[in-house]
Amino acid sequence: QEQLVESGGGLVQAGGSLRLSCATSGSIFSINAMGWYRQAPGKQRESVAVITSGGSTNYVDSVQGRFTISRDNAKNTVYLQMNRLKPEDTAVYYCAAGRLTFGVRIGVEYWGQGTQVTVSS
Repeated sequence: QEQLVESGGGLVQAGGSLRLSCATSGSIFSINAMGWYRQAPGKQRESVAVITSGGSTNYVDSVQGRFTISRDNAKNTVYLQMNRLKPEDTAVYYCAAGRLTFGVRIGVEYWGQGTQVTVSS
C-alpha cells in the first residue's frame, strides 16, 4: 500500500561509484528487512543485497566486496553504496521490503518503482 521511493541512479563509467537511497515510512521500515533487486533488459530479476531489521547483511556473489547495504533508522532509509561498477551492473534497481529473508532474498511485500543505473565501458 505504501510506496518505497528510490533515488540516486544515473550513468557512470566503469570503475565509478553510485549510492542509491530508498526512503519509506517508519511503519514499514521498523518491522521489515530491506533489500535491493535489479533487472536488466531481457534478464530475470535478481536479488543483490539484503539487510535485516537487526542489521545482518547478505549479498549476491557478483557484488560481494563491491556493494554495501546499510540502513539509517532515524531517517527510515536504506542505502546501497556501489563501488567499482561494471557494465554488467547496468539494470533498473528496485528497493524491496518484507518480513522474511532467505539468504540474499526477501519475501517481498513492498516494491519501489525502480531507479536506472547505467555503467558505460
